[in-house]
Amino acid sequence: MADTAKADAKKQGKDEARVVVHRTGEQKPLPLGAGARMNARVVFALVLVALALWTASSFLPPLIWATILAVALWPLYLKFAMRFMAGPSASAAFVFTVLVALILVTPISLAVYMITQQSDMLIDWLKKAREGGVEVPDWVARLPIAAESMDQWWRANLSDPKAATAWLKTLNADNLSDLFTTFGAQLIHRLFLLFFSLLALYALLRSGRAVAGRVLETCDRLFGEAGEGLVEKMVDATRATVNGTVLVALGEGLAIGVAYFVADVPNALTFLIFTTAFAMIPFGAWLAFTVASIVTISGGGSGIAAAGVFLWGSIVMLAGDNFVWPSLVSGSARLPFLLAFVGIFGGLAAFGLIGLFIGPVIMAALLAMWREWIFRPAPQA
Repeated sequence: MADTAKADAKKQGKDEARVVVHRTGEQKPLPLGAGARMNARVVFALVLVALALWTASSFLPPLIWATILAVALWPLYLKFAMRFMAGPSASAAFVFTVLVALILVTPISLAVYMITQQSDMLIDWLKKAREGGVEVPDWVARLPIAAESMDQWWRANLSDPKAATAWLKTLNADNLSDLFTTFGAQLIHRLFLLFFSLLALYALLRSGRAVAGRVLETCDRLFGEAGEGLVEKMVDATRATVNGTVLVALGEGLAIGVAYFVADVPNALTFLIFTTAFAMIPFGAWLAFTVASIVTISGGGSGIAAAGVFLWGSIVMLAGDNFVWPSLVSGSARLPFLLAFVGIFGGLAAFGLIGLFIGPVIMAALLAMWREWIFRPAPQA
């Protein structure tokens, strides 16, 4: 009897609901199916990701740099933490980040100090040149190539005060002062981004295992077992690119540094440090040994020695950047030489300096997807 009463009450409630719907003309929304709910989740997730990227767009470059450093330095960090600390911890991550900051900031600080020291001298030289002209220096006659042409051009454009004023009128000292002021503002902005990148590096090192676990779990849920292989290839490519860049820069700096000491370049050790540090930046080492050649001639050195420094530096850089570096990256990342070459220089052209590391990672991911996703043998039943 109780069950019959409950059934009658339930039926009566449904009838009343139908009457209400019929009277008001409204219909209750039907529950969505599993496929519709999944599509809604995907759309909502994509919208959130797009909003997050747009919000963090100004901080994406330092975040990417921090991720690259964390992936490349993770094995070294583990060895450091196990040897000098009580294992991976917040304090170990902090000390290791401070060491990385010292290695990165020291060459930059030296370069900024030298530029600051020379800025006042450059402004005074320009003022004197506009007022009384500039005599032909002695080192022009010692140039191994085009010494006579350089002498004639100097006398026609810089020795005569009127000609010097006409040639230097676009290089106003006040404009140069504004230029250095702008440079200082940009430097402060870059230093802030560097600080943020180091802060992100500390966070990644401190929580590295948890972050790696989450990334692998996400890839496993999205792409299955092949997702972990894809992440592994990308990690190998990142470490290979960073290690290859550092090793090649050290080799190029030492090789060119030998020429500095042989040619008796002034402050040869300082130029060796700058060349090694700037070799990690595209065309940075070219600027370093070109300045070293000019300083050698202007300081009373031999023009042949200066030309030898420039020629030897050019040979080392062409061989290192175009053959040795792609070979190291392709071997460590298990990439074909052609794909490594395209990834390095194509990434540089497409993304700037950070493309040196992103390019090989993209190529490694593409190769892994092609090998393991498309041509992977199907499992036997």
